[in-house]
Amino acid sequence: MKVEIKLITMQDLTDDFLLTFQRYQETHKVLVEIDNRLFEKNDSFIDDWDTVKKVAIVQELRTSLTAGGIVLGVYENQNLIGFANIEPTRFGPQMEYVELSYIHVSQEIRGKGIGKKLFEVCCEMGCQLGGQKLYIAAHPSIESQLFYKKMGCTLASHIEKDILSKEPLDIQLERKITPSF
Repeated sequence: MKVEIKLITMQDLTDDFLLTFQRYQETHKVLVEIDNRLFEKNDSFIDDWDTVKKVAIVQELRTSLTAGGIVLGVYENQNLIGFANIEPTRFGPQMEYVELSYIHVSQEIRGKGIGKKLFEVCCEMGCQLGGQKLYIAAHPSIESQLFYKKMGCTLASHIEKDILSKEPLDIQLERKITPSF
């Protein structure tokens, strides 16, 4: 499978940018954080973005790009199969964090290493924005958490309350990043 990861421009971010993207995810078990420890819990739900949600996310990507953020797209045969967004604003006690606000691989293509490649590029891009750590408000599903653990993420040592308030059940993670040059 030949995939291409490319920087997304404002011209790419049309309302139908995510039209064919499949966010579908069935969750049966999640992790919850209590006193800086993670515990497994049964919780069944389905995430499946409809067209309205996809257009709203495209608008968020446009806002981030306009402010100096980075949006990446993963393509196979010119079809969008993954995307990520690194926000431009640094924060934290030493201004060391940049937020990885989105990283998703389309449902039909998961498990083939594409997410890993995309995450590695996000680490590089986060360094370009001056970050020393990626901050991730990560979906609490066991599958998502396993992915982030494999990517070297740990519980965030600093909790950004504004980010936590958007999705209070997300697990707040971080990953140290260093430039490869």
